[in-house]
Amino acid sequence: MTPTESRKRLLIAESELNRAQLGHEWRAMADNVHTLTGRARTTGSLVLGAASLITGLAAFRRIKTAPAERKVPWWRALLKGAQLATSLWLDHNSRPKS
Repeated sequence: MTPTESRKRLLIAESELNRAQLGHEWRAMADNVHTLTGRARTTGSLVLGAASLITGLAAFRRIKTAPAERKVPWWRALLKGAQLATSLWLDHNSRPKS
């Protein structure tokens, strides 16, 4: 075997090792991205729920502290809350998933 052939075989073996290492690193990175995406979705859901709760509590407090002549019937407040929740839900589901 000539030195050139020997060098060629070493370069091919090194290339295979680099290719295998790149594959492992790529899979590890993809797993990390998948985990991060799941956490972001969970956090987004929690934030959306908290925002809805805070909005509902603020609306309830405004209704509760309103003067007697300006009080909104409970069913109207419930209807407005349902409309708000529906619009938030539709807006959340209309976003493109990636």
